[in-house]
Amino acid sequence: MPLSPSGIADIAADTPAGAPSPGAVPDDVIIQTDNLWKIYEMGAERVAALRGVSLAIRRNEYVAIMGPSGSGKSTLMNLIGCLDSPTRGTYWLNHQLVSELDDDALATIRNFEIGFVFQTFNLLARATALHNVELPLVYAGVPAAERTQRAEEVLRKVDLFDRRLHRPNELSGGQRQRVAIARALINNPSIILADEPTGNLDSTTSADIMALLDRLWEQGNTIVLVTHEADIAEYAHRVIHIRDGMVARDERTRRGAAAPQVRE
Repeated sequence: MPLSPSGIADIAADTPAGAPSPGAVPDDVIIQTDNLWKIYEMGAERVAALRGVSLAIRRNEYVAIMGPSGSGKSTLMNLIGCLDSPTRGTYWLNHQLVSELDDDALATIRNFEIGFVFQTFNLLARATALHNVELPLVYAGVPAAERTQRAEEVLRKVDLFDRRLHRPNELSGGQRQRVAIARALINNPSIILADEPTGNLDSTTSADIMALLDRLWEQGNTIVLVTHEADIAEYAHRVIHIRDGMVARDERTRRGAAAPQVRE
């Protein structure tokens, strides 16, 4: 949404500058944002993609973020995933104030705290499933034998151990997404951030992938699902609706109403 220069000044004047102390974030909250703004400069125009988003996600919640194109949900995903920094406001991830970190520190947070699952899988075409899953451990300097052991363990977890030596072009779309999910799990991240994980899959395969995410939630993982599809969002237990860069609604789904608020 375009803003005038005076509008930007009003934001700066009206938004508290102080960040909450670590003690202000409840122990069971893994994601907390306070008054997040993201403003892009496009020539002479300034566009506010996010306009004061405040939310909290508890450990082992299963949350979907929904919104139409241009709503700001992708910008919010980038901030939650530490792929970008807010213009203003604070973001705590697992009790770390990440909204003020530099690029190197954000890269470390991404590698150890967040497991990414993308619509396009983002797999290395010439590498086996095993090696694709190992990649975050390569960047972390983990020895080869330990990398292989850990990668095989998570491939078993997603029922793909028997395909570990196959390359992506030898796998179905659903199998490739399982490899991507295994890679997301390899560092035992604080959250799994899934961006349109079924966007390139047929309905039957989509249901299989969502059933796998369900199982991972049951095993204690915190899942944040970004989608524009209402039927996919219904797999989550809570849906945060984003519109015009703001939280329009935050509600429990039917599945969430029947599930505990948080699993220990």
